[in-house]
Amino acid sequence: MSENAQLLEAVRKEAKPGLWSKGVSLARAGAVALQSRTASEIELRVKVAGRPVALTVVLYPGDEAWECDCPSPVDPCEHVVAAAISLEQAEKQDAPLEAVAERWSRVVYRFTRVEGGLQLHRVLAHADGTEEPLEDSLAGRIAKPTGGATLQVEQVDLVMDRLLERRTRGPLLAEKLDALLRALEPARNVLLDGRPVTVSSEVLSPRAKVEDKGQQWVITITRDPRITEVVSPGVALTAESLVRLGETAMTGAWLQHLPLVRTYSPEQLGELSAKVLPELARRMPVEMRSRRLPALDRELKPRILLELNQLTQGLSVLPTLVYGAPPSVRIDNGRMVYLRGAVPLRDEPAEQKLLHQLRDELNLVPGRRLTVQGPEMMRFADKLRKFRGDLGGDAAGIVSPDMRLKPSLRVEGGASGAGVPEVRFTLEFDVEGGKGGARTVDAAAVVRAWTEGLGLVPLDGGGWAPLPRAWLDKNGQRVADLLAARQADGRVANHALPELTALCESLEQPPPPGLDRLAPLVEGFEKLPPPVLPTELNATLRAYQQQGVSWLSFLKGAGLGGILADDMGLGKTLQTLCVLGPRSLVVCPTSVLPNWLAELQRFRPSLKVCVYHGPGRKLDPSADITLTTYALLRLDAPVLGAPTWEAVVLDEAQAIKNPESQVSRAAFGLKANLRLALSGTPLENRLDELWSLMHFTNPGLLGGRRQFEEKTAQPIADGKPGAAEGLRRRIRPFILRRLKRDVAPELPPRTDSVMHVQLDERERSVYDAVMAATRAEVVALLNEGGSVLKALEALLRLRQAACHSALVPGQHAKTSSKVQTLVDALETAVSEGHKALVFSQWTSLLDLIEPGLKDAGIAFDRLDGATANRGEVTSRFQGEDGAPVLLMSLKAGGTGLNLTAADHVFLMDPWWNPAVEAQAADRAHRIGQERPVMVYRLVSQGTVEEKILGLQEKKRALFEAALSEASGAAAITREDLLQLFA
Repeated sequence: MSENAQLLEAVRKEAKPGLWSKGVSLARAGAVALQSRTASEIELRVKVAGRPVALTVVLYPGDEAWECDCPSPVDPCEHVVAAAISLEQAEKQDAPLEAVAERWSRVVYRFTRVEGGLQLHRVLAHADGTEEPLEDSLAGRIAKPTGGATLQVEQVDLVMDRLLERRTRGPLLAEKLDALLRALEPARNVLLDGRPVTVSSEVLSPRAKVEDKGQQWVITITRDPRITEVVSPGVALTAESLVRLGETAMTGAWLQHLPLVRTYSPEQLGELSAKVLPELARRMPVEMRSRRLPALDRELKPRILLELNQLTQGLSVLPTLVYGAPPSVRIDNGRMVYLRGAVPLRDEPAEQKLLHQLRDELNLVPGRRLTVQGPEMMRFADKLRKFRGDLGGDAAGIVSPDMRLKPSLRVEGGASGAGVPEVRFTLEFDVEGGKGGARTVDAAAVVRAWTEGLGLVPLDGGGWAPLPRAWLDKNGQRVADLLAARQADGRVANHALPELTALCESLEQPPPPGLDRLAPLVEGFEKLPPPVLPTELNATLRAYQQQGVSWLSFLKGAGLGGILADDMGLGKTLQTLCVLGPRSLVVCPTSVLPNWLAELQRFRPSLKVCVYHGPGRKLDPSADITLTTYALLRLDAPVLGAPTWEAVVLDEAQAIKNPESQVSRAAFGLKANLRLALSGTPLENRLDELWSLMHFTNPGLLGGRRQFEEKTAQPIADGKPGAAEGLRRRIRPFILRRLKRDVAPELPPRTDSVMHVQLDERERSVYDAVMAATRAEVVALLNEGGSVLKALEALLRLRQAACHSALVPGQHAKTSSKVQTLVDALETAVSEGHKALVFSQWTSLLDLIEPGLKDAGIAFDRLDGATANRGEVTSRFQGEDGAPVLLMSLKAGGTGLNLTAADHVFLMDPWWNPAVEAQAADRAHRIGQERPVMVYRLVSQGTVEEKILGLQEKKRALFEAALSEASGAAAITREDLLQLFA
């Protein structure tokens, strides 16, 4: 048995029956042709329908082995089977297997010499020996029904087809020719003026030789000896190959023709050694025969040398660009002047960077002397201190005087009639180590220089001293805040007293009497004194709730306000009720007004309550607690702002997150001795929301709104180091936040998951139409600086299309894939005895959900902005006989409610603000819940909703940056919206 027959038998044993049949069919169809053969291996090509490039099969008969470049994981594949059969059949018939050139047409590349270079033509060489010019697209021919059947196409042919899309007349340009030759390296069918050639991957460069010639140096550049002819710019011909030439152009036209000779004089030594020769060596082999050239030191780097001279009333500066220390060369007007020693490898990009630095930071140019006098001398000296160049001359030490600034704090304090410390302070910096006796610098001047980024501060009587940067980097912002909080009479505002306590501690001096009792606000809330609870309180507080009451009581006694930002469901209402007494005002959303009334009656029934609500509303001066809503605070601001309340509480205080809104301004105008804000999400989108809450609780703590934006919010958004930590330090005493996972480990687990919804064909068509109609409009609008609000309106239409086609104007649909997915999930949950909350931002979507629930026989109740008897609805749902499903709008039911009867939560339409969804989910996952809670987000696949989930993660960083140890923050931006429409 021959080797080919043995190979075929080995393939038959290994091949699967189905693949063997396919291989037989290919062999019978004449799909196999011979490419090449040697004594040990045979390369064949197998043409397969649907593949423009024939597959390559290599057979090794002596080893009974094979290879195929198809992607099939099955071995052997049908192509190996076809090749082995065809080879064995040809041997059996004693007829050689047809070669590729005899079986199929192939592309031939004909280069011809023309004036100015090379021209390229493609032709199709047919199996019968005829040729046909290929002037149209090869891909176009292949795409025809029978176009590829007789064509032998290689991968290189497809690449060349793309490169030759734009036909060119005349000689090929150097750049185009270079790309074509790179692509043609694997090609088999290349001709030059009818002569077969290969295209080499090698790049040939000229060769250089450097020799001494008297006191001069000579460079001779010659051609590579293998080159027989330069046939086009950048292309040469060797014995049998076209090769590309390496780039040799340097600084002039003298390298255009070879051989070339150039002579250098001694004055050009620096240029020759540091620039010409290294550049030449990068481009071609250099043979060094000179014995007189100085050594090349590649470690020498460029630097700026500043010669400083002290004048009678000023400072003289002369900059120079040099290499080495001491300088070995100097750069004058771009030319290198040799001075001594070794020669550097010239680094012109680094030189330019130094020149730009010199110009940008000091406004200096090498070789030009500058003289500065008067006040400008101090600022220039500070610039010199920060400049990274080398200083020399008799005034080199002028930027680092031998003196130090030491902070000196004096505090005077006592207790006012209300028991709140009344404190005044003075902070100065003593000058140590200088001449001329004792001197001091005012703290305002030091802080001003520090905030301006200077390193020096002017001294009274002349001169300057370096700032104590390490101390200021740690305490500078605290000092700036204290100076801003110091009133005209020198007294410090109450909210700044914890900062003053911390400053005393940093200077290791005790605070004055009365101020030391504020230490727990700085050192840690665990050091707060235990709370004194109301005697009639009908509740047993958990440990963390007792600490919360201690903190609230402490703030009340110190005349300070605060934000209780505990995780939703941890009992912020109960903790607050423990510190409220007569003449207290509570403002809350309308939806939770019944909850406050119920909590008061449950925990502190002895308090007299006035519900300021409804058409006949009026204040009751004898009431202990007055309950009202944000809507009435806005409408009746003069009435509610007239009394001086003992305490004002804003529940769900994110309602005043916009400081420009009418309700926020009404809240700012309320008069009270204690101001408290309750919010599980004091920060949802922008940092000025936090400013608004702090401006209510402790006016002035974060400065004015514009100042806060420039000095705090923007640096945090820009990722400035220390900016977020500075904000946390200032607000830490006035915010108390605990998470459920930390203080209520007994709370059942909460599991969040995404329910992916596949849109049907009609829904996808509607969604794609809305996307097509809005994407171009929104992208153009945002790129041109248009309104983000308009972009959000367009995004609203897109989100609605992802939920239900009937929400899109002009579209009608009874149900949607998302609604059906919800109904199926609710049927399962209800049948297993669970209760569920279903949230949507749109009441119109709730309207579309109702028919599906009715058809499925699922009882439900509903709570939205139009619900009048909200307390009755929630009580009914919480009861055992209540409906198992409660449909809720996020606006009406997302805050304040206790709905622990539910252990399933469905969020129908994800939005970028995760805080809104968290509030909704926590209606069920809160203290009192005894079962694990499942939270499902319904997300339509292949829609903007998937991108919104990613945006939610970014928004969580905003909250963490201000209230935890994260460092970044961002609001929804144009970039966010552009990404959603990408």
